[in-house]
Amino acid sequence: MSIVIEQAVEARLVAAVPRMLTIPATLHYDRRDPFAVRITFPAPATLEGVEVCWTFARELLSTGTESPVGEGDVKLRPYGYDRTVLEFHAREGIAVVHVRTGELRRFLARTVALVPLGKEHLHLDLDHGLAELMGGAC
Repeated sequence: MSIVIEQAVEARLVAAVPRMLTIPATLHYDRRDPFAVRITFPAPATLEGVEVCWTFARELLSTGTESPVGEGDVKLRPYGYDRTVLEFHAREGIAVVHVRTGELRRFLARTVALVPLGKEHLHLDLDHGLAELMGGAC
């Protein structure tokens, strides 16, 4: 059984111009980091011309498809019938993208099939993590 899930999604970048640009993005979930999800934007879709990856809580993504959530660098909220707004706050500015809520829910369902909600702790390798922190001194 695979321990990593990747799913391509179409994101719409909200910009000052009237038209929203469509950019590709990839959602990632790794059973070895069961509380987190990542979204990656390829280099051509970013202002800096380098791939950008944001990591945040899977629970944040799940909640954000239903109601506004987030107090830090990542905020999510439903928008209309079939979109979810993802806001990414950085020193350089704020990026706002819309993603189809159905795509996010499909991704989340796949992650839950791999690691059920509330069972994430069973997939943590605490001994390995502690050994990494201690620099192999254990």
